[in-house]
Amino acid sequence: MASWLLGTGILLIHLLGIVSAIMALMSSRTSQGAVAWIISLLTFPYVALPAYWFFGRPRFYGYVSARGQRDTVLRRVLARYRANIQPYVAPSSNADIQAVEQLAMMPLTHGNQATLLIDGPATFESLFDGIDRAEQYVLLQFFIVRNDALGQRLKDHLQRAAQRGVRVYFLYDEVGSRKLADSYLNDLISDGVAVSAFRSSRGLKHRFQLNFRNHRKVTVIDGKEGWVGGLNVGVEYLGENPRHGAWRDTHLKLEGPSVLGLQEAFWEDWHWATDEVISLNWYPDTSPATDHHVVIVPSGPADRQDTASLLVQQVIHSAKQRLWVTSPYFVPDQGVQDALRLAAMRGVDVRVMIPERPDHLLVFLSAFSFLPDMLRAGVKIYRYLPGFLHQKVMLVDNSAATVGTINLDNRSFRLNFEITAFIPSRNFAISVQEMLEKDFTYCRRVTMDEINQRPVWMKVVSRAAYLMAPVQ
Repeated sequence: MASWLLGTGILLIHLLGIVSAIMALMSSRTSQGAVAWIISLLTFPYVALPAYWFFGRPRFYGYVSARGQRDTVLRRVLARYRANIQPYVAPSSNADIQAVEQLAMMPLTHGNQATLLIDGPATFESLFDGIDRAEQYVLLQFFIVRNDALGQRLKDHLQRAAQRGVRVYFLYDEVGSRKLADSYLNDLISDGVAVSAFRSSRGLKHRFQLNFRNHRKVTVIDGKEGWVGGLNVGVEYLGENPRHGAWRDTHLKLEGPSVLGLQEAFWEDWHWATDEVISLNWYPDTSPATDHHVVIVPSGPADRQDTASLLVQQVIHSAKQRLWVTSPYFVPDQGVQDALRLAAMRGVDVRVMIPERPDHLLVFLSAFSFLPDMLRAGVKIYRYLPGFLHQKVMLVDNSAATVGTINLDNRSFRLNFEITAFIPSRNFAISVQEMLEKDFTYCRRVTMDEINQRPVWMKVVSRAAYLMAPVQ
């Protein structure tokens, strides 16, 4: 009897492995990911089966269905908001910008001011000043929030805002902030702050969605000022963690109609997490200081298309003279790899800046498997030396730049909720160029000799790590 049950159980596991392999074949968003899952599910179903059901889902189905369910409420508000913003929409005959607008499902607006915030001290000084100026509400979300000195400062500013009658909404990712103490959250709640985890796997229906993350970093004050970029909340982002040393990062402050794009992304995330439809200011506020054109591009696993990957490819294809990219994690999909190589082949100055020090070993090793093809095509790879490089920035010629949360890897392209500001304004692009020129002085350029001199064992490990990239 026992042997019959054991045999039946083994047969059932293998049958489930076959069924899951067929599901992976039909639904995986990359052929590389499909192959990785199919081989694993057919050869090692005892391990691969639970891994696939918890980490292999290609879409955030709960968020997709929630969008449909809330059409009756949120869509009406969005229709009103889009009507309010119409006078600030910047018509463009540029096909590259139109493609970004279609990916974003948000318009290009004028009347904005975009201010670069370089590294942690400048970013958090600006952000905390904004919280202190809030009159109606503060919307704030981060992937990582730590209960350290910087986290305490943030909590103090939020508590003071709530105590003076400002509505404060605090959204965090439960995986990225898994070490955040309940006492931290309870202190905020006791002062009237509305607090919620993103809850990607909320309820029994969506319990197999653990591999999705909300990687966005967004702050909005009264619908008039907004912040977005690479920085989370922890002392390492100020360069005060000995393990990482100096921390190089970039954030962005926005003023003007584009802030409502950041607000819309937060608003949808908050509704998913809490089922609440919060009342916000949807009347644009123009910035008198300058006139940057901005498109806000939210992306994530609930999208019908691979928005983040397509955005990066579109930016690469639009480059004529210069394409400079910075990313802490560089394992792009085949489409982005091909676009980078082709850009270099047509004479574009393609530079990719990545960290010298690894943060995630598998991601670090994966890059070595395709760097030879990049170098042979003329792509220049630079490693940042002083500390850890975490900024996510792209510069196109002297005409456009992006600042946001997208890393050049499969997780950002297909598994994370991300958000990026695309700014096709010459004076902003020049400021980004000046920033990156300084960063390149702290880099060393990777050579083909360096890649070729790797020992055989490292080449094998790098290739194996790259094969795992779609399922990381």
